[in-house]
Amino acid sequence: MTKMIVSENPVLRVPPATPAAAAAYFGASLAFHADVSDVAAGLQAENPGFVVVDSRSTESWDQGHVPGAVHLPTAQIPQLAAEFLDREVPVVVYCWGPGCNGATRAAYALAGLGYQVKEMLGGMEYWIREGFAFETFEGTEQRDADLLTAPVGADDCGC
Repeated sequence: MTKMIVSENPVLRVPPATPAAAAAYFGASLAFHADVSDVAAGLQAENPGFVVVDSRSTESWDQGHVPGAVHLPTAQIPQLAAEFLDREVPVVVYCWGPGCNGATRAAYALAGLGYQVKEMLGGMEYWIREGFAFETFEGTEQRDADLLTAPVGADDCGC
């Protein structure tokens, strides 16, 4: 339990969690989420040890998706997951971006079917904004990294 801190500072009106509670919370968060930079780095391995699932519509998939991702729209997960996924291989699921909870719904559906699953934070929006290549119905595209989301000219952000 945390001690009550009386403060006018809006950050400290609600006191910080104890270090043990914070470690448990943030550790759990990392078990449930991966960021696009880590997913991109993981996909560079010969055998990444996970599969990426795009949970969006066919129209969205055609507009652009992570190279090598499996297209499995959320509504079709109960019927098609076993056809495309192995329960022994962790799944990283994404949707459009931070303003969309489609990946959360997809992750929930997959977990309910017995899959180990993480949600890719930032979704397709941040995949593109961080400068990673993506596939469209016309081929592969890549845009320059957005200075507000990723360091330009560096392999990673250092975090």
